[in-house]
Formats: sequence, structure tokens, C-alpha cells
Amino acid sequence: MSKQELIAAIADAAGITKRAASDALEALIGTITKELKKGHNVTITGFGTYRVSKRQARMGVNPRNPTQKISIPAMRVPSFKAGKTLKDAIR
Repeated sequence: MSKQELIAAIADAAGITKRAASDALEALIGTITKELKKGHNVTITGFGTYRVSKRQARMGVNPRNPTQKISIPAMRVPSFKAGKTLKDAIR
């Protein structure tokens, strides 16, 4: 499902315009992004938890030249853990 298809589905389900659904989706994404940048978790009960994980620095292999080793720096990455309700709905 693309972002535009998601906006259309939200608009139909909530009985609102696509413009309002788009604004709501952008606000949700923006808020989650801001909180993750601060290092906070975002939990949506019944859906899941967005959080920031820390990846350690490590050595990797250059895919174009497998004999060459490259250093991959430590970084923070976003992750998502599905909640029980979402897991049960999918099963």
C-alpha cells in the first residue's frame, strides 16, 4: 500500500476529506520522528512501539570488491516492535 492509498483508506474509514487525512498522517509521522530524534519511545497501545536502537561500529565488506574491508560507524536506527493486538490480528 502506498502513502496515497493509505490516505484514501483513512479518509474513507473516518469519513473525512483526503486533505484532512493527509494532514493527520503527516502530523503523526512528524510527531513520531521528533520524539525518536529526542531518544524517546512512542507506544501506540494495541499497535506497537517505535524506539531508537544503537548499532555498534563494525567491520564490513565492500560488495563491489569483496577483498576490501570497510569500517561501518556506530549509529542510531529506528525500530518497531509490534504489539500483541497487531500480532494477533495478523495471525
